[in-house]
Amino acid sequence: MNELLGALLGLALATSGPAADPHSFGNPQVVRPRHLDLDLTLDFAARVVRGSCVLELEYLDRERASHLDLDSENLKLERVVDPASGRELPFVLGPSEPPLGQRLRITLPTPRPDRVRVVYETSPSASALQWLEPRQTTSGKRPFLFTQGQAIHARSWIPTMDSPGVRATYAAVVHAPPGTLVVMSAEHLAHDPKQGVFRFRMPQPIPAYLVALAAGEIEFRPLSARTGVYAEPAVVERAAAEFQDAEKMMQAAEALYGPYAWGRWDTIVLPPSFPFGGMENPRITFATPTILAGDKSLVSVLAHELAHSWSGNLVTNATWSDFWLNEGFTTYIENRIVEALYGKERAEMEVLLAQRQLQDTLASPRSSPERTRLAQDVAERNPEESYSAVAYEKGAEFLRVLEARFGRERFDAFLRGYFSGNAFQGMTTDRFLEILKRDLFRGDEDAWRAVRVEEWVRGTGLPDNRVVPSSQRFVRTRAAAEAFASSGALDGATWGAWTTAERRDFLGSLPRLLAPERIGALDRALRLSEAQNAEVLSAWLRLAARNAYEPAYPALEAFLVGQGRLKYLRPLYATLLENPKTRELARSIYAKARPGYHPIATASIDALLSHPSGGS
Repeated sequence: MNELLGALLGLALATSGPAADPHSFGNPQVVRPRHLDLDLTLDFAARVVRGSCVLELEYLDRERASHLDLDSENLKLERVVDPASGRELPFVLGPSEPPLGQRLRITLPTPRPDRVRVVYETSPSASALQWLEPRQTTSGKRPFLFTQGQAIHARSWIPTMDSPGVRATYAAVVHAPPGTLVVMSAEHLAHDPKQGVFRFRMPQPIPAYLVALAAGEIEFRPLSARTGVYAEPAVVERAAAEFQDAEKMMQAAEALYGPYAWGRWDTIVLPPSFPFGGMENPRITFATPTILAGDKSLVSVLAHELAHSWSGNLVTNATWSDFWLNEGFTTYIENRIVEALYGKERAEMEVLLAQRQLQDTLASPRSSPERTRLAQDVAERNPEESYSAVAYEKGAEFLRVLEARFGRERFDAFLRGYFSGNAFQGMTTDRFLEILKRDLFRGDEDAWRAVRVEEWVRGTGLPDNRVVPSSQRFVRTRAAAEAFASSGALDGATWGAWTTAERRDFLGSLPRLLAPERIGALDRALRLSEAQNAEVLSAWLRLAARNAYEPAYPALEAFLVGQGRLKYLRPLYATLLENPKTRELARSIYAKARPGYHPIATASIDALLSHPSGGS
């Protein structure tokens, strides 16, 4: 770690307690964990993790710290002890309070202990853990495990303060069956794979949701001195070829926003049930295999997760009501990295596709006015309900408005100062707006009103001063979609020459409903049901589902059963459910697919099926 980052880390560790978090039982205003020592055993047969977590405590108010409150969810607690004296500490596990789990209250005697050790075991149904049987992996030889902590799932496998505003360093010793490779969001230390012992250390303080682990039949391929890819043996070479620009992405991001703070940046391609495109766990991005298109057309997901190394991991939303500060900034930076590597034309096409997605979200019956705000009060609901294009795309659009107002040079300088000045700290919307007015607007109230900052951040819907790029390629794809809709004219050779973005735009520009003979001709001419690119295939399958196009049903079922990425699952199931002709098909496919989905995905789709007529 260079001197600048070391100084920033020291400053962050000396700051006062975090903001109150309605999604955590923790009491960090008086005492908080500053380091975790994990000693864990992975039991694939029982589908549990068992072991201990030692929490090194930092007291902000030692006199008032009569107890330590931690977050837990379905943890089986064996005992809590003071490691220094060996004395057992009284604890009470509160009642279950969905979606928060249970409060674990540990009595802290006088003199206050510096550390507490919690001995525990997870539940086989822990929401952060997915245990895969060998048949669910590519080789079919060994089981697989991976974690997903965001937003409030870390408490289901680690007893700690599971709040984005509470940061701690950690170390871990993990015991796994022979033949299993374990990776974590941390530095690799001296492993002993023959004995199944793996050791890790994360020296930078991170929120609990970024503590991550994967274990299974995994191989590694280096991409540069500080980047590489992990994957199952049958996938690793394809992943290495797809991700060969990882180092260039890092260099582009550093040129824009300053030094990368985390040492290495590796990626692990997980089995298809991983519920997200990627997860920004520090030092190792967890990624879905659906981005392996063979032509780098979907690697913007990698750029997004790398961007989180600044916006999210370095400066983190203090609570989940401030989620847009993570995702809006990251989506903006993702597009800047794509532009730096692949050109302005591709970056602008991706912006236009995202803007269409945002418009669809805002028009959906499921989007109440409150849920179209950037700054949302999610205190009374599961924070994952705030996951939508609003936080990502509306947040990025707001930043593009700021860039257009002040110019890239000045806006980039502001972002560099924002990240370096608030490194390893939580950020609230109110605090960000103070910094924005002071450092970018420099107190100019007229400019503040002209940009309509308050309307962007606190208002509903989408202000009309957004920046909409132009694309000559999309002029042609939209003209082609209009021609096909009106006359059935279709040029397969042109389709073959189009990029993934152009194909997505063509499909997205078609009318929602097409005549049966027209949609059949489209499928036959372009072989859409055989598409291998997940973005193109999902766009086609949604169109086919809207039109109850039966020849596409086998491809639809194969896609929904074969992968568990929520970006594809929710729109497809929602589309099937909104059409009375396809509702039973949705339920039939889901019954087959559900056992292979991650708990986060099943919770989301279960909720969708319980309100099938809400629109898509």
